[in-house]
Amino acid sequence: MSQDSKNRQTSSSASRPEQKNIEQSKERTEQNTSDLSSDAKTPPTTTSNQESSSAAKTASSNPNLKPTTTITGSSAAMSKKEQPEPPAFEKGIIENLTVQFGDKVKVVYIKPLRMKIAVNSHDVVEVATFIRDKLGFDHAESVGGTDYPKDNQIEVIYHLGSYSRQELEGHILAIATRTPREDARLPSLINVFRSVEYHERETYEMLGVYFEGHPRNDRFLLPEDWADIPPLRKEFRIKGR
Repeated sequence: MSQDSKNRQTSSSASRPEQKNIEQSKERTEQNTSDLSSDAKTPPTTTSNQESSSAAKTASSNPNLKPTTTITGSSAAMSKKEQPEPPAFEKGIIENLTVQFGDKVKVVYIKPLRMKIAVNSHDVVEVATFIRDKLGFDHAESVGGTDYPKDNQIEVIYHLGSYSRQELEGHILAIATRTPREDARLPSLINVFRSVEYHERETYEMLGVYFEGHPRNDRFLLPEDWADIPPLRKEFRIKGR
């Protein structure tokens, strides 16, 4: 065999693997093209009810996954209205009043060391006397008032405390009553608690509430020539502003 023939045979043998590789590459390309065409015709996958159920079961079986809860409107309202249980001692004081006077006494709140009730003006002397004689609140620490123009009323509040009973130390019982703004008059509690003398005078002067039975409904804070409305009424305005 000549040298040229040997070279051609060697070259042919060397090119066969390369040709085979080219053919295999073409087959892969055709297969990939076929797969892409098939995927394009396949509709998008949707999650079935069974899959959703399976996912829910998986979530419930996994202790690390916390379930999501939705608070409905009624549940949220119920949670908001829940109030802590009032203290037993303060609750007992108010129960003595409700048992004695029934609907005459409206409970406003009961908190640690603080209680508030509301009564009609014609019942305030009777209720205050019971509080002094039976419950041990022996003096008024202060008297305040609030003007409510929208209700056409003024509220007067007596804050009662005790010097004589150690178990009532630090406790304040507030008793509130209201009067119309146009003819603001209330019974005085000066014959029940002597300490209201100056407090009621100040309320008369600042809010214009006349206390029937009080010996001195006159000024001691404002100038003697004060000619304007009581300064704690909501419609009062400082002149020039």
